Amino acid sequence: MASVTSLNDSVQQQLASALSATRPEAAGADPLLRRSDRADFQANGILALAKKAKANPRELAAEVVAHVVTGDVIKDVEVSGPGFLNITITDRAIIENLAARYADDTGRLGVPFAERPGTTVIDYAQPNVAKEMHVGHLRSAVIGDSVVQLLEFTGENVIRRHHIGDWGTQFGMLIQYLDEHPHELDHKSAEDGAVSGEEAMSNLDRLYKAARKLFDSDEEFKTRARRRVVDLQAGDPATLAMWQRFVDESKIYFFSVFEKLDMEIRDPDIVGESGYNDMLAETCRLLEESGVAVRSEGALCVFFDDIKGPDGKPVPLIVQKSDGGFGYAATDLSAIRDRVFHLKADTLLYVVDARQALHFRMVFETARRAGWLNDDVKAVQLAFGTVLGKDGKPFKTRAGETVRLVDLLDEAIERASAVVREKAQDLSEEEIAERGTQVGIGAVKYADLSTSANRDYKFDLDQMVSLNGDTSVYLQYAYARIRSILRKAPEGVCPAAHPELSLHEAERALGLHVDAFAETVAEAAREYAPHKLAAYLYQLASLYTSFYDKCPVLKAESPEQVANRLFLCDVTAATLHRGMALLGIRTPERL
Repeated sequence: MASVTSLNDSVQQQLASALSATRPEAAGADPLLRRSDRADFQANGILALAKKAKANPRELAAEVVAHVVTGDVIKDVEVSGPGFLNITITDRAIIENLAARYADDTGRLGVPFAERPGTTVIDYAQPNVAKEMHVGHLRSAVIGDSVVQLLEFTGENVIRRHHIGDWGTQFGMLIQYLDEHPHELDHKSAEDGAVSGEEAMSNLDRLYKAARKLFDSDEEFKTRARRRVVDLQAGDPATLAMWQRFVDESKIYFFSVFEKLDMEIRDPDIVGESGYNDMLAETCRLLEESGVAVRSEGALCVFFDDIKGPDGKPVPLIVQKSDGGFGYAATDLSAIRDRVFHLKADTLLYVVDARQALHFRMVFETARRAGWLNDDVKAVQLAFGTVLGKDGKPFKTRAGETVRLVDLLDEAIERASAVVREKAQDLSEEEIAERGTQVGIGAVKYADLSTSANRDYKFDLDQMVSLNGDTSVYLQYAYARIRSILRKAPEGVCPAAHPELSLHEAERALGLHVDAFAETVAEAAREYAPHKLAAYLYQLASLYTSFYDKCPVLKAESPEQVANRLFLCDVTAATLHRGMALLGIRTPERL
């Protein structure tokens, strides 16, 4: 089905026509249209136009009004204040527009595809091999997954990349330690089903900590471990086999955690640091030959005029160390080459902690100087803030350790299950467990996504699973309530649009907001801003609650009004369902 022109766009087009009819030189001027408390819409663009034309803004506004066609879409336009236009939409236009969205059998609700989609490689959900995932891994995964949903829904070609930490010094250290302490390896692996991914990772994590302790305290072991890194990079078969086992067991664990997060992570999309190993030497050669990078004290460095340390000396990006080893920069620059030249991306999006902003600024600038990024190919860091505890400090356990992600998710599910059980009517224990998981995981995701990514946020489970306030549970209950009303409709009474009816103020407010779904989705995708969609959905649920309180549905005054209000319920439910899915959150039919 073709996309549906929103009321906002219809009004925008009519005002643009009226503006150019009033003043031909104003053709293409933006009427600056927005939703308003004083009318359905307000246009503020006349003021700037009057200033440019040296005209009286109120008089110019009155001239524009004379050229506005009222009737089908616009019911009334009046000049307000210094030259604003207050615009009221006809009830018929609201219902007809929603009916067009409702008739879209693709499930898109009339949301258009982007006019010129491109190819975006999005780098998100980047855990480390042989290390347990902690609360710090949550945001990259949750934000990245929602941005993937938004971009794909609006027609972008999206390639996912999970740049896992699977290479480098720590693996030489771990492999050497196991070589010297083979009795410490639990020979049961997650692959043969003897232990879960979580248990396998717990074993690896324990070994990693023991190896790290020895590495930091024993210089001879440190030397042997570094020699083992060289063996790994050179492809020594025994060393590679041990490394591969760590990677495989870690992946089984990663998949179990992402499954708990209700998130699809596909094996071919996991391309870790090791995936770029064969490109590192060539990346360095290209940078050195082009003069982008220079040798300094034996290391290959890129310098920047505006990046200096506390001592005032330039802080370089080190691409290759003086001992010949490659740093993160070499890997990240090789990944850019692969994504631009092999995957043909025109946007590289990195969902990475804000604390790495300087590193990525230097990497992106280096790639620009090398000609790998340019006006047609851009790289963007979608930087996110820190997860804080209730005390406003970085989230830790009471013992001061980083919180394991699985523990956090399990607790959220437990709390949510208690809320569902308390409210549950005619749900079996199995259904309560299923709904508890959907509500708990939804609560964690929504708390993250409803905050602007670059801001820190407090992790407060009590608030997250609350039925009151801006929480996913509130939205999920709004959806379940609508489904309940639709189920209670008498046999033969179906949702149907009746554009001839006059609407209650609460019906109009709800209808106008539902109609704004397409532009909200487009904006959230364009700006990589899931929090804008979350805010829209919370307002949608709030407006629905107000409509439900003021407008009887099944006991409305006439059969036509019952059908029309059921129609409003159904199109609201479809919008909530689709919007929550774009955030990666389930909407159970019953709660």
